[in-house]
Order: sequence, then structure tokens, then C-alpha cells
Amino acid sequence: MPETNRDRRFAPSASHRTAVQALVLALLFFGCTLPAHAWGGKVNLARKCRPGQQIVYQTKMQTKATIRSNPPGLKNLLPPVPTELSTQQQNTLTVRAVHPDGSADIENRFDKFKFKSDLPERLPENLREAAQQAQQELTRRVSGQTVITHYDRTGRLLSFEGADEMLQQLDIPLREPLRQILRLFLEQIGGNMMYPDHRVKPGEEWKRNLATQANAQYPFSMEGESTLRYSGKTKYRGVKVAVVDFNFTNVLKPELGRLRQAGPLAQLEASGMELDLRVDGRGQGRILLALDDGRILQNHATLRQTLSAHLKSLGGVTLATAEPVTLEIAADTVIEVEGSGKK
Repeated sequence: MPETNRDRRFAPSASHRTAVQALVLALLFFGCTLPAHAWGGKVNLARKCRPGQQIVYQTKMQTKATIRSNPPGLKNLLPPVPTELSTQQQNTLTVRAVHPDGSADIENRFDKFKFKSDLPERLPENLREAAQQAQQELTRRVSGQTVITHYDRTGRLLSFEGADEMLQQLDIPLREPLRQILRLFLEQIGGNMMYPDHRVKPGEEWKRNLATQANAQYPFSMEGESTLRYSGKTKYRGVKVAVVDFNFTNVLKPELGRLRQAGPLAQLEASGMELDLRVDGRGQGRILLALDDGRILQNHATLRQTLSAHLKSLGGVTLATAEPVTLEIAADTVIEVEGSGKK
């Protein structure tokens, strides 16, 4: 994490329910990578981490989703999935080490965590109580856990450790959505690729290329761009801060190798069909950055992510319907992050 910063940077048909399950559960609420951003005369906006530094964050996330399909009855074949989901949490971040290349290791402790969704009311009555208990268990298991995060000098999240043991204790359908929610939160508080590489004046804009390649921890490639604007200075809880407004667009495509190995996609392809999958995202918001060291003290953002899945034929195979077979899931998320400054 820097003292200077540089620019870097999934439907299926009714006969293939298993493919829909595998894809939707993995991506519905995965929390598309939202680039964090900033605001504030001419200033140097750079993150300067110091060993021992602590910041406490209060965070709320709320997601609402709508599902559409063609044919319309296709969505009824989906397993029950939540269309409303929220988390509330308090986290204490402690900088454990700063390396010569500007990267930093930060301990992230979940002091408090609460998870809620409308999944229980969408299940058959005989399963609702168990679903409620599962959500309560999730809250209990996450609270008190610690994750070690690694950021580069631009604030980009490189990796995080300690989540696997926590997530392995959860029911399988919850693991991937929660992993992506966690990743989104960690990106927001790190300042993911937002800092300019030069001093900026009020009203000045800069852009960031959001292209990334799929990797073992995040199997999606992304293309996109964010535009940031330094809007001026103000004070937040007695701290001088810069105000940065931002907006972005991006497109994510999953790396399908693992899904093919898992079975459903291989079965589709063997029957002469394939899935064309993508997630389109856009968002906007405002961030407050401490002028002394670039730490994020507030991040309010809204984003929309739309999962589009199209079933296509291969080698002349004819689908059961002449109409395109599609599934679309649109999710709107509101993120509110409030930092207490330094302890």
C-alpha cells in the first residue's frame, strides 16, 4: 500500500436444472468487484500504512435481486435462492507489516457480524425453521474470526487467508456467496486501485483500468473502467479528508474450467449445448480519504450487477424451443462503510 501509486491494473433449459443450480448459487450474490474510490486544493492522495495502525469499521450491505427467464417457467426450476440479503458488521483492522515494495499485511477481525436473508420464507414450511437456525449459526461462527489480508501499494487486494476454515463450517450453498461478500468488503476498505499517481486539484478527474485475469481465489476475468473526481476537502469526525466521487462500469466472465470438471457443464457440452455467461456491472458513490495517510474513513456506494446466461447449441443440435433460452438475475446492492479513524 503506497506512498506513490500507479495505474495497474454465467441459462440453461428446463432439462438442465443441475447446471442452473451450480451457476446461480455461485454467482447470484457474489458481490461483483466494485472499485473503491475517493474526494477533497491540490493534494497527494496516497495510502501510507504504518505497522500497528488500527481502524474500526462499521459496515452495512443490502442486496435485492430480481429473476427473469425465457421461457418464463424456467426460473421456477431454480432451487430456492434469496432475493433479499443483508449483512451488518464491525471490523477492527490492524496493520501487521509493511514491506519494502509498499505492500502490506493487515489483520481483519470480525468483532460483530449479522447475516439475514429472505431464504427461509421462500422455502417449504417444514424447512423454514432449519434455515433460520442456519442463519443464526452463520452469525455466531463469523463473529470473532480473523482474516489476514494482503494489499499491494495501490490498495489492490492480492489475497486473504483464514476464511476457508470459517466457510467450511457453513452449508455448501452459503459458502461461495459469503466468500464473495467478504471479498467485496475487503476490496472496499483497501482502496482497490483508486488512488491517482500524481497530485490532483479540485474538479480534476482520473481513470483506472479495471482489467484483471482469473485466478485460483477469484475465478472471473474482468474488463472495465472507473472514473474518479476529486471534489474538495471537508472534515469527518475531526479528521481532514478529501472527497472523491466515482462511477464505473465492468464486465465479468467466469473461468469455466472448474465448472466443467464439476460435471454439469461437461454434460451440457456432451449433449451438444453450451452456456454463454457474463455479469455486467455499474455503480457510483463517494469516498472520504484521510488527507494525512489516505486511509478510507467513509465509503457509500450503490451498484447493479446483472447475470446473463444464454443456452446455445453446438454442432447443429436443435433446442426444444425456437426462442432463446435465457436467465437473467439483476442484483442491486447498497454499501455503507463508516470508519472511526485511528485507535
